[in-house]
Amino acid sequence: MSYINDFFSQLSGLLWGWPMIILLLGTHIFLTIRLKFPQRHIVKAVKLSLKPDKGSKGDVSQFGALATALAATIGTGNIVGVATAVALGGPGAVMWCWLTGLFGISTKYAEGLLAVKYRERTPEGRMLGGPMYALEKGMHCKWLAVLFALFTAVAAFGIGNTVQANAIATLTQETYNISPVIVGIV
Repeated sequence: MSYINDFFSQLSGLLWGWPMIILLLGTHIFLTIRLKFPQRHIVKAVKLSLKPDKGSKGDVSQFGALATALAATIGTGNIVGVATAVALGGPGAVMWCWLTGLFGISTKYAEGLLAVKYRERTPEGRMLGGPMYALEKGMHCKWLAVLFALFTAVAAFGIGNTVQANAIATLTQETYNISPVIVGIV
């Protein structure tokens, strides 16, 4: 058992150490430069999304779309992630969180742009899109789109909910002394 633990500890250190930092920040910086610094439009985008648009078509308001996008992006995992980074890395971790967040805006923008570009309308008039459609239509890699969808479905049942459930259970146990089992059942 110790051998397996050592193996996965080394693998985790290799994958989630400097290589991942370089890949993430490198991608963020590359897209920031390639997209000509989309961060400069943040204030204007927020103003436009908060201002009601009477002539717009669709079921969701601009603010509703913004709130939904933020809710999907900023979850319990991100909040707990920052708290964990500060607890493990000290106050200096906040600088890295800000830096990654600032440059990560370009990556999130590119993700949204691809989702809109490669979405499809169903015969009922609903829109379908996401990374699977971008991989299939944009990169012409149906096998990669299927693999992505499969891994996403598997992750949704495991790591997708585990971080949030653990964070909530730990918080209620430490704050209100409620057993994590009870929180899990509720």
